[in-house]
Amino acid sequence: MLVGRELQSRVRARYLIVDGHSVIFAWPEFRKLHGRRPSLAREALLKELRHYQDWSGKKVVTVFDGQGSRVSETRAPHDVQVFYARRGQSADAIIERLACKYAPRFDVTVATSDLLEMETVNACGAACVSPEGLRELLESARRS
Repeated sequence: MLVGRELQSRVRARYLIVDGHSVIFAWPEFRKLHGRRPSLAREALLKELRHYQDWSGKKVVTVFDGQGSRVSETRAPHDVQVFYARRGQSADAIIERLACKYAPRFDVTVATSDLLEMETVNACGAACVSPEGLRELLESARRS
């Protein structure tokens, strides 16, 4: 039986990093919402990701492209963490930096449709899933 530090070293935190706009534009229902009002599409995605975080126990981080000078958004302590890229910065750069920094210490999965981003985060040791693969993860967690 494992106890104390030995148990902690075997149990690694699990994170899902989501390329927000990549998923929004890949899912027809969110793409349609985005066409009417982008904030509705972002909130609909975040709602789905909150449910996934609650059901799966994985910590979810979502990154969106530029919203001016804001970098992160304050939410409840156990809510999905949200980052917005600064003007002139891409969400991809933030995702790649997060994946490369944390993949050696944690189980990290990145959800994106960007093939170059997938290659980069894979090289850092993170797993990748497409937007359709993310949909399957969400549905699987919902059924559990």
